[in-house]
Amino acid sequence: MGQCPCFGSSERERAAAEADRLESQDARAKAAEAAQRRQEEYDKSAAGRAAKAQMKAMKESKTANQGEPVLKVSDVKRLSGFDFMNYGS
Repeated sequence: MGQCPCFGSSERERAAAEADRLESQDARAKAAEAAQRRQEEYDKSAAGRAAKAQMKAMKESKTANQGEPVLKVSDVKRLSGFDFMNYGS
């Protein structure tokens, strides 16, 4: 004997919802594993090693230059009249 639909979802609907939840959980787990494999492959590649070395160099230079501005401008008035379009021609 079935329940009246006004008193809640039927057993079939609950089972379908549980199946969907399990399927989504499985898909997320597979996606996480694939992402982990891609990350490991990238880390082993030349581009991954270069990026890691660049990040390390940036961190080291950041601590060495702490508090120092990257670009120092001594004469702003002289730069404001500079014609960048015709520079070097």
